[in-house]
Amino acid sequence: MSTLKDLFDCDEFERMLGSEVVEAREGYGRVRMTVKPCHLNLGGICHGGVIFALADMAFGVAANSRGKLTLSLNAGITFLKPAHPGELYAEAREVMNHGKVPFIEVRVTDGQGELIALMTSSGYRKREDLQVDGLM
Repeated sequence: MSTLKDLFDCDEFERMLGSEVVEAREGYGRVRMTVKPCHLNLGGICHGGVIFALADMAFGVAANSRGKLTLSLNAGITFLKPAHPGELYAEAREVMNHGKVPFIEVRVTDGQGELIALMTSSGYRKREDLQVDGLM
């Protein structure tokens, strides 16, 4: 068996993005990545899709932290400030654990703690258990 962090660390997309799970607790997940030149758009700032993917990864950690396979139902993101090369963090908190439909808020910040984006998302908890021993 493995941990929830191990499952995410083996995820091909997470590796391609360059992100990593730094914290997982029940109803909470924190993910980090370094914005590199390959993540920049034509304007020289971090592509919105990269920021969304990082936020979605944090959502996945928080949503699956209760041991049940949970998939996203919807997500909305608001970009508040451009992200430049350097560290980005996505911190997801479960605002409502409504049985099968958790509601999660994700805050994306840069290395100085400046708020870059806010995402809200809900998921659907399936019946099947995740095959994990723990979270970290």
